[in-house]
Amino acid sequence: MPQPQHLPTRTELTDRARAAATACGVDLDAVAGAHEVVSPINGEPIASLAHVDADAVDAAVTSAHEAYLQWRTVPAPVRGALVKRLGELLVAHKSDLAALVSLEAGKITSEAAGEVQEMIDICEFAVGLSRQLYGRTMTSERPGHRLAETWHPLGVVGVISAFNFPVAVWSWNTALALVCGDPVVWKPSEKTPLCGLASAALLRRAIADVGAPEGLAHVLVGGPEVGEALVDHPRVALLSATGSTRMGRAVGPRVADRFGRSLLELGGNNAAIVAESADLDLAVRGIVFSAAGTAGQRCTTLRRVIAHSGVADELTARLAQAYERLPIGDPIADGTLVGPLVDAASFARFEAALDTAREQGGEVVVGGGRRLADAASGAYYVEPAIVTMPAQSDIVRTETFAPIVYVLRYDDIREAIALNNDVPQGLSSAIFTNDQAEAELFCSAEGSDCGIVNVNIGTSGAEIGGAFGGEKETGGGRESGSDAWKAYMRRATNTVNYSGSLPLAQGVDFSV
Repeated sequence: MPQPQHLPTRTELTDRARAAATACGVDLDAVAGAHEVVSPINGEPIASLAHVDADAVDAAVTSAHEAYLQWRTVPAPVRGALVKRLGELLVAHKSDLAALVSLEAGKITSEAAGEVQEMIDICEFAVGLSRQLYGRTMTSERPGHRLAETWHPLGVVGVISAFNFPVAVWSWNTALALVCGDPVVWKPSEKTPLCGLASAALLRRAIADVGAPEGLAHVLVGGPEVGEALVDHPRVALLSATGSTRMGRAVGPRVADRFGRSLLELGGNNAAIVAESADLDLAVRGIVFSAAGTAGQRCTTLRRVIAHSGVADELTARLAQAYERLPIGDPIADGTLVGPLVDAASFARFEAALDTAREQGGEVVVGGGRRLADAASGAYYVEPAIVTMPAQSDIVRTETFAPIVYVLRYDDIREAIALNNDVPQGLSSAIFTNDQAEAELFCSAEGSDCGIVNVNIGTSGAEIGGAFGGEKETGGGRESGSDAWKAYMRRATNTVNYSGSLPLAQGVDFSV
């Protein structure tokens, strides 16, 4: 694999972070404190921030609720003007926000810019949506009656986001929530607080520019106790949480216990079937990006390749050749395709998963080593690994948030689909095939059981126009496009009687 560039110094990264944050409207001196923000690029601090405590959650939610009482009465197209302004500011500060994404999450420049573009895209989507919050009219069985469904603002939306998409996931929730009439209280990942502060600063500026209520947007930089208080707060009508399945198991029951709503985006253990008829050039490109992009730290990262026995050897060899050419190193340097893992814990899980795979009969074809261990002991750059496995063992059924892809073999398409579905998670899936019948079967009720089902494209790279989310241990939530907006609103069934009499439904006679 190509050798990486030298890593930037602490001073260089600190200066970049300060410049980008300042451009977005964040005064780092005003929010300084004892908690260090460490960049995975070199494993060194780039800022020190103050953390709020759980008491700050109640103040933020109370302020947001007061704003909600005003915002819910504003016509939705007028609410859309706020999101339009936010989108304009994101365009103007795309490079600044992308720089913070790279510095805190370790994403390469193009992926960081792509994440900010998702923010811009969802703002455009939400502005159009603000004029399309449609209900429906149904035929009543009673003469002189109109039966209809209407949608109304829900209340305060709490958002807990993960490090790997430190700005996009917030924007998916926030753009829709705002046009639906809801304020947002956000706890960003402790690993990416600068991204949270910068995004919130741009939204506050948009709020001021259009004269919207100040309490519509809050960001809470703090530890797990802040997230727990947000989960438990009775005035948080919807809690949207992105993270591990373990986190979801804790959040879901706690929100349900107070009869709140939760929207969970949890783990993924995503597979791509490569059929005998597949275009292998296409498959290799799709697999390499899906498996190695973001250093394997996407919820939609490809973790299993299920290859037909007739093409498995050739496919594996071609993937290995592509992996050996991957430039690994400083994510903000030109030409880099694979940046660092986020921290030491991620590296430990990477090594442990490879050891377990070997114990369960796997063979590491390529990758698995660490880079720059001497140059920056606090930075964790690894070589993305390809592991051939004799069967779908326990380790293959376990999501490891690192760049490891397991290669399995199959002979019959239904066997391949069964392997695809034989994991606890159900987020994203793909098939590479030129056989129309196989493609249709994969997309049918008998096919993939995931929320995202792709043909001749990898498992990563969803567009904002489609609803994003998955089934089983992925949590069942849906964000972004399609009718995901309904999660942020409450539905009312209206019956209007204009007949002058009072007939009861089903012919009930209750004469007095």
